[in-house]
Parts: sequence; structure tokens; C-alpha cells
Amino acid sequence: MARDSKNQIRQRIHARIRRKVSGTQERPRLAVFRSVKHIYAQVIDDSKGHTVAAAGSTEKAAGKSGGNLEGAKAIGKLVAERAKDKGVKSVVF
Repeated sequence: MARDSKNQIRQRIHARIRRKVSGTQERPRLAVFRSVKHIYAQVIDDSKGHTVAAAGSTEKAAGKSGGNLEGAKAIGKLVAERAKDKGVKSVVF
């Protein structure tokens, strides 16, 4: 029996979560992806199918920290500020 690749496993997990959680215009979905070196966060409106706000540790505004605890805190603050500027008060996680 062949083993699934990491990408196939990730896609199955993503599909399972998306069946349960969906974002609306009033309360968009927060999606977080963490790689070995970096962390990324997006606030997504699933009804329109577009990203409201996004931040990643690869940006200069995020500072020097990567995918560690410091980086996660910095990205969380950055994506929260950007989402507030767009009028988002709460998200689904």
C-alpha cells in the first residue's frame, strides 16, 4: 500500500476543516499556515472567495522572527491590525 505524500495529507486535513468552518462577510475565517521556517495568516471571506487581510513572517513589517513563538505573536498582531483597518471585528478559527 502506497503512502500519501505530505501535500495529499495536508489537502485532506484542509478539506475536512473547510466542511466544518466557513467564513462570512460579517465573520470571516482565519487561516494559519506554519512551515518549518515561517508562519502565515489570512482572514478570508468565503462567501466572496477573497482574502480580506494577510500577513506572513517573510514580510519586512513582521520583523526578523520566523516560524517560532515570537514570529507567531508578531504575525498575529499584524494580521489583527490589518483586519481591523478593513472593519473586521471577529473571525472564525
